[in-house]
Formats: sequence, structure tokens, C-alpha cells
Amino acid sequence: MSYTPLEKLKNAWIFKHKSLPISDTDLTKIKPMAKERANVLWDTFISRQVDHPDFFKKGDWPFDNSNWQEQGKWEGIWDSNEENLPELITTSIAWDNNTVVYYCSNRDNVIETTWAVFKRCWKNFLFMDDGCILIGKKRKESVQFNSNGSFKVGNKPS
Repeated sequence: MSYTPLEKLKNAWIFKHKSLPISDTDLTKIKPMAKERANVLWDTFISRQVDHPDFFKKGDWPFDNSNWQEQGKWEGIWDSNEENLPELITTSIAWDNNTVVYYCSNRDNVIETTWAVFKRCWKNFLFMDDGCILIGKKRKESVQFNSNGSFKVGNKPS
């Protein structure tokens, strides 16, 4: 599998932010995909039509409101001392901690990690919040994080 070293990621600083430290063990499990691999994952599981969440349109599953069941706010919790993801996310997604997840920012920027690492480091990931979609490997549940401080949980079609 083809990955880019974390330090070569354009936004690598989000994982080195002093106010949100990440253990070395978790850092090794945050794996940005090489562009070619990210493109394949995006085309297969997100959209064949557009390269960024801002441009989803009819025919893209994230664009279809029927794929989203509930909405919530993440920003207030992100700004607080609370370390856990918003409860609506953790009650809507019942993945095992070792489930491989993909944080999809755009066609060229997909980060692979585990559900456990994402839950611990979600505040770092949400420095990138412009429509990013979190999906799990071989899982239907998904979350989309928007820059207005909201998120929605739902299911991607099979």
C-alpha cells in the first residue's frame, strides 16, 4: 500500500499542534495515502464526478439528503475541554476500535487510520473540516464534517 510520510502532508502541522498532542504510537497509525491511491479510494467510495466536497452534485451519494439521518454540532465540543467525539457520532457508529477508517478531504487527500486513533485525535483531524467525509473500510456508516461547525451522520449506499 502506498502512503506519503506524515511530515510531507501539506497540513502536517495539524498533527503536531502543541495544544493537541498526539502520542508517537498514534502518529505512526495516521497514514496519508499517496495521491494515486487516494484518487482510487475517492473515485470508488466518494465520487466519480467531483474532486472536492464543495462540488458534490446529483449522482454523488453525499449530495443525496436521504443518505443522512441526523445532524449535530461539533464545534462547541471541539472548543471545549471535552475530549470525546460528539455523542451522536459515537452512538451512530458502532465500529470496532481496530476498524480501518478513511478521512476524505478531497480526491488527492485521504488519510487512513483506525477508529480508535480517530476517536482520540478527532480534534486534530477537524482542523480540516470543509466537508470532509469519514468512512470505514467495508462499513456503510459515514460522517461528514462541515466548516460551519455541523456534522451529519448517515449511510453510504452499498
